[in-house]
Amino acid sequence: MTDVAVLGAGSWGTVLADVLARKGLSVRLWAYEAEVADQINAKHENSAFLPGVPLTASLHASDDLTAVVRGAPVICSVVPSHVSRTVWQKIATDVAPGTRLICASKGIETDTLLLMGGVAASALPQATFVALSGPSFAEEVHAGLPTAIVAASRDGAAAAETQRLFSMDTFRIYSSDDVTGVTLGGSLKNSIAIAAGILDGLGLGHNARAALLTRGLAEIARLGHALGANVATFAGLAGMGDLILTCTGALSRNRQLGMALASGSTVQEFYATHNTVVEGVNTALAASRLAERHGVELPITRQVAAILFENASPRDSIRSLMERTLKAER
Repeated sequence: MTDVAVLGAGSWGTVLADVLARKGLSVRLWAYEAEVADQINAKHENSAFLPGVPLTASLHASDDLTAVVRGAPVICSVVPSHVSRTVWQKIATDVAPGTRLICASKGIETDTLLLMGGVAASALPQATFVALSGPSFAEEVHAGLPTAIVAASRDGAAAAETQRLFSMDTFRIYSSDDVTGVTLGGSLKNSIAIAAGILDGLGLGHNARAALLTRGLAEIARLGHALGANVATFAGLAGMGDLILTCTGALSRNRQLGMALASGSTVQEFYATHNTVVEGVNTALAASRLAERHGVELPITRQVAAILFENASPRDSIRSLMERTLKAER
């Protein structure tokens, strides 16, 4: 029986751990908060991040990070992207060479501008990196609603093993060797989803949303091409698929934040009433900086960053986008 350590007991980490436990694997889930771990073990529920959702009784949680990862040949990391390096550095001496590190976090490191694969190469160079991304709301996966996502690795065997690890009759995993494309698509779609929430919150209609998704995907692909990704990846599950879900689904935290911003709320006010991390916030800033470094235009992402970090007005930002110099679509 494969031992799997899952790091991060938010909604997605908890559901991925539960999926594996339901398949009969020995799963240890690390929760940052001791009370979350205690509740999962005693009541088989994570009311802080996944209220009302029953968890498999065999799933064991702990707030002892070292104990969770020690000896595990597979680690699935679902901690927020901005703390991934810190968490991975803490376990570096307990991760054996060849350990498979499956990363389901979606973001860009703000200081280094590294994607999660680059962060892993720095913090856990002895591990084999696999990115797990695609259109997937945790609640729907747990409920057994059909879902398809992508496992990407430069090691074909690691991608295939990850496929087999998670796949079940309602959860289909495709493989890819385009780690850059899969991780970039999963990251940048969050910032575009904040913009989608702003449009919906302002009542700007379906035309605007369709334009946003199309042009948002175009700028994701532009940056991906500059970073060496396979542009075809962005027409797949980790690109267009994840973008559509996050920009239109009511469960999307990034879209919810955008709607709050449209109503006049601040990011701080949103966080005060939502016990969750919105990855698109830091990603908008990091992606804007990364685009500048590579000479790539990301007008939508840049305006989202201006709203989040420069107190720009959402309506002024939309006007700025609409009044840009006319040009060919491609």
